[in-house]
Amino acid sequence: MMSLDALAGVLRVQPGAARPTALVGQRPDWAARLAVGRPAQSLPDLLGAVFSLCSHAHRLSARAAVDAARGIDAPPPDTLRSETLREHLRRVLLDWPARLAAEPSTDAQRALATCPALRAEGCNDACADNMPDWIERHLLGLAPAHWLAAFERAPQQAFADWRDGAPSWLARLLRDSAALADAPLAASAPLHVHASEAALRALAAAMTQDPAFTRRPRIDGACAETGCWTRLADDTMPVSASGRFAARLAELVRLALPGGERRLRSGRLTLAPGEGLAWVEMARGLLVHHVQLDGRGDDARIDACHVLAPTEWNFDADGAVAAAIEKLDPAEPDCARRVALLMAAYDPCVRYEVAGAAEVAHA
Repeated sequence: MMSLDALAGVLRVQPGAARPTALVGQRPDWAARLAVGRPAQSLPDLLGAVFSLCSHAHRLSARAAVDAARGIDAPPPDTLRSETLREHLRRVLLDWPARLAAEPSTDAQRALATCPALRAEGCNDACADNMPDWIERHLLGLAPAHWLAAFERAPQQAFADWRDGAPSWLARLLRDSAALADAPLAASAPLHVHASEAALRALAAAMTQDPAFTRRPRIDGACAETGCWTRLADDTMPVSASGRFAARLAELVRLALPGGERRLRSGRLTLAPGEGLAWVEMARGLLVHHVQLDGRGDDARIDACHVLAPTEWNFDADGAVAAAIEKLDPAEPDCARRVALLMAAYDPCVRYEVAGAAEVAHA
C-alpha cells in the first residue's frame, strides 16, 4: 500500500544546501494517470477529489476546460469569489497562527469559531453582509474599507503602519514575525501567461508535447511564481514574505467588500475540436487545466488531461522559494522559523518537512 506522502507528495527542505537539493519534492501526476478513458463529465468531481485542498477551483476549471473542448459556451458558476475568500480565511486563521506564533492563539481560535463565511452551511447574502463587521472586530481592528483605502494608496507603508500599531491579534502576530518576514526575497517573474491567447496556446502546446512539463513548468525557459500577488490586476511584486502576507490580507478584504466579484479572473479557450483549456485565479495563484477528448458529444471520454497548479511553479527546485532556502544557515537558531515563514507566505498544498528537524509541518 502506498503511503500518504507517496500519494499526495511531500516537500523536503534542506536549508543551506545548493539547489536543486535545497527543495525537493514533486507530486505524482494523478490527473494524467487517472483521468484518461473516463467520461468527460466526470472530470470535475475526479479532480476535485484528487486536489481536495483546492477542490472548488479544480472543479470550476475542469468543467470550463471540458466545456471548451466540447464547444459549449456555458457561464461558470458565480462561486469563485466566495470560495476564494473562504480559502484565504483558512490560511489566515489556521496556517498563520500555527506557523508564525510560538504558542496557540485563543484570539485566532475565537475568530475561526465566529467567522460567518466559514459556517458549515455556507455563506449566504446575510453572511456576506456581516463579513466587513467581523473583519473589523476579529482581524483588523478598524473598518476594512478604511484599511484597504490606505493600502491601495501606499501598500508597503500602510501595511507596516497597521501591523506595527494596531491592537488586533493578527497585527501582533505579524509584528512579532516582522524582523524575519521583512527580509528581501529574490522573486521569480510573475506568472501572467493568461494575459494573452497566444501565451495560453503556447502553454497548452508545452503541456501536450512534454510529459514532464506540469511537474517542472517553465516560461521562456525560466521559473515563474504565482499567488494572490500576481493577479492581472496587480502591477507590483512583493519584495518579502511580509509583502506576500499583505497581499493575501488585502485580497481577503477586497473579496469581502462590495465590488469583490471583479477581483478574480477566469477564462476558457477552445484550442481545436475536442481540445480545451481553462484557467482560474484561485487562492494559491493561477490554476490551468488542459483536456483532449475523443469527441464532443455527451458520451465523450478523456484522451489526455493536464493540470498545472500553483505549487508546481512556486516550489520548483530552481524557483524563488528554493533560492531563499539555499541562503539559509541551518545552524542559525531562527532557521526553522524562517522556513515556516516562507511556507506560510507561498502556501504549498502539500506537506513539508525540514531535513534534520524533529518538527514536521503540514499544509
